[in-house]
Amino acid sequence: MTSLAEQKNTLRQEALRRRRAMDPVARVEAGLALAHHAQELPLPAGAIVAGFWPIRDEIDPRPLLESVRSAGHQLCLPVVVEPHLIFRAFYRDSVFEPAGFGTYAPGADGEEVRPDVLLMPLAAFDGFGNRIGYGKGHYDKALAALEVDRKVHCIGVAFGLQEVASVPAEPHDRPLDGILTEAGYRRFSNL
Repeated sequence: MTSLAEQKNTLRQEALRRRRAMDPVARVEAGLALAHHAQELPLPAGAIVAGFWPIRDEIDPRPLLESVRSAGHQLCLPVVVEPHLIFRAFYRDSVFEPAGFGTYAPGADGEEVRPDVLLMPLAAFDGFGNRIGYGKGHYDKALAALEVDRKVHCIGVAFGLQEVASVPAEPHDRPLDGILTEAGYRRFSNL
């Protein structure tokens, strides 16, 4: 019998294989489509929204982030530090530097903020809001720290082909509140 970790790793590898095999033009078009669905996101007025800098063959959320900024929200990006991610505000004139795990974010002089909403990268997700990350637990640790005083709205951002039938969830796994793909926003919770 395989462990939950082994099951998750198999699902992760299968979803990432499908993602890598995407046509490059379709990949770009999907990233641009995210911006057209920005108004579907349940963002509180003036929310601080954490995006992410795309790595490898992830969907590119940067057009989406510009739409979110234009709607009046403050943006921030994650930085890999110990014991968990921190988030630094960014603006059009921010100077970026490597932020761990192949990503970029404002440097140490950037203002650290607490996001209200996390737009999260992922390897795979299911129709119940369960997600599989990249296996490092960065977002799990960050959420545990952020949600000590209040809930953070978690929205996965991915290509639709990263959906799997079922993700084996463990007790510490925090489900997504929704998912945004090139097809639009889908809500999993009542938020």
